[in-house]
Amino acid sequence: MNQVFFKNENINWERIDGGIQRKIFGYDNRIMMVIVDFKKGAIGAKHKHHHSQSTFIQKGVFEVTVGENKDTLKEGDGFFVSSDSEHGVLALEDGILIDVFSPAREDFIK
Repeated sequence: MNQVFFKNENINWERIDGGIQRKIFGYDNRIMMVIVDFKKGAIGAKHKHHHSQSTFIQKGVFEVTVGENKDTLKEGDGFFVSSDSEHGVLALEDGILIDVFSPAREDFIK
């Protein structure tokens, strides 16, 4: 992706399942930022991938599981997922996560 600047109104939401949608805000082969919107009750099912992930909670409250660890996190909090660690979230209210992946999630690129 060669863009330098990203304007929210110019990026379309990609609908996922069950009240989840995302926007990809920028990436190269080493890093990717993704905004993920969750409706209350939406589940980011437990999964794992080879990418490292750092997530900031921009809005809402989430029950977050990373490996054997579980906590309730709110706006302004965040979490880190190391490579191949199982993780998932439950949106306890409408919310937005900002995910940063390294390397980029090639499976998100069409």
